[in-house]
Amino acid sequence: MTAASAGGVGVWELRRPERQLLAGCLLLVALGFLMVLGSGQAAGRRLGLLDLLPLLTYAASLLVIHLTLVLFQFRGDQMLPVVAAFLSGLGLLAQYRLGAFEGADRWANVRFIFPGGVLVMLAVCIAGMRGRYRRLAAWPWVWAGLSLVLLAGVLITGQRFRGAVYALGFITPTELLKITVLLFLAGLIDRDAKALGNWGHPWPVPPWLIPPFGALLPLLGFWALLAGLLLLQRDLGMFIILSVALLVLLVAGTARWGYLVYGILAATGVGYLMLTLFAHGQRRIQAWQAPFDDPTGTGWQILQGLSGMYSGGLWGEGFGRGNPEYTPIAESDFIYSVIGEELGFFGCAAVVVFYLILFARGLRIAGRTGPPFGMLLGLGLTTVTATQTFLNIGGVTKFIPLTGITLPFISQGGSSLLVAFFTLGLILAISDGEVAKTRPQQDKPKRRRGRADA
Repeated sequence: MTAASAGGVGVWELRRPERQLLAGCLLLVALGFLMVLGSGQAAGRRLGLLDLLPLLTYAASLLVIHLTLVLFQFRGDQMLPVVAAFLSGLGLLAQYRLGAFEGADRWANVRFIFPGGVLVMLAVCIAGMRGRYRRLAAWPWVWAGLSLVLLAGVLITGQRFRGAVYALGFITPTELLKITVLLFLAGLIDRDAKALGNWGHPWPVPPWLIPPFGALLPLLGFWALLAGLLLLQRDLGMFIILSVALLVLLVAGTARWGYLVYGILAATGVGYLMLTLFAHGQRRIQAWQAPFDDPTGTGWQILQGLSGMYSGGLWGEGFGRGNPEYTPIAESDFIYSVIGEELGFFGCAAVVVFYLILFARGLRIAGRTGPPFGMLLGLGLTTVTATQTFLNIGGVTKFIPLTGITLPFISQGGSSLLVAFFTLGLILAISDGEVAKTRPQQDKPKRRRGRADA
């Protein structure tokens, strides 16, 4: 047996828990599809072989994920692929339930977007594993320029719909900002961490009071341009997500909590200005505070979503037996209300638990990563995903105002799904580098015992 094949067998055995958990995900999603198909047949709908295509595509995708990771001897985190498989499988099932695969292009989501997301995740993971992702730190300002060009291009060539600006075909390429801006922030803060952490000079004041404006000036200039373009596009949700990531990375990269204090003060001032100057933000706040003041207008979506979740109770109506068609944009922004209506409180709780596992694993990977760039990138990507999830679920449950943000891996939206898989691929690559670094230390005792036995 060659060394390569021995290593392959080792990885095959090492990833047995992942294989078993992926099989469990497939079983749960298959049961859900059977529930939906049974409900459709009871309602008089004619079923054909094509109705099994989403499930078959999902099963094939899980097989490709596992075999690819084994083939390339990936030794990183095993829970992240499982969590992504469960959440994306639930999203695929919910989209099928809502009729997203009906019409002339009904199978585009199955044939291209979901398998494409899986391939993107695997390609990014393989390209960046063994520490190769660190090469992305070499060009922070290239990522900054790409982000601004992307935003400007969408504003110039895009079309406005429901307040936001979209590219042709209602594509949202600005989702890529979750990658390009994070690469810029991680690379810049890693490079300039000492200067950014040098507070309190030259004035004779407490060191926690005066930030290093000289070192911050390029970053603040970029952020002003980014904020202006995002506000012109009325993408408040993206601005919030990226701003939270900025504060988290500044604090983590410099160990200066003053950034968080000033960030909160700045967020308060910007929020007040937006409520004062932009009618769009005022309407969303009013709909959040008093949806019954305009129950058939601005408050309609919130009230219908809450009504659907309330009707689900603890156990839900069952997949295929609810009435999500009464909730506007149920397949995208309000997919969580559909889960609450048809799977109940326990279904929603299960989704939240899987998200918490995703965030905990991401933070654990970032905390174990030695290179500062890897730590910052892993922390930033996890923060972006966690903030996006909080904004969506918080808006649907009326905990916070609506922001129009999708739910990662579950909501309909090709750009959002592809970027979510891209993000996961980077986190997986970071996790593989950490495991590869620690493995030789674990192998040393075995070699010493072998020499003693000889």
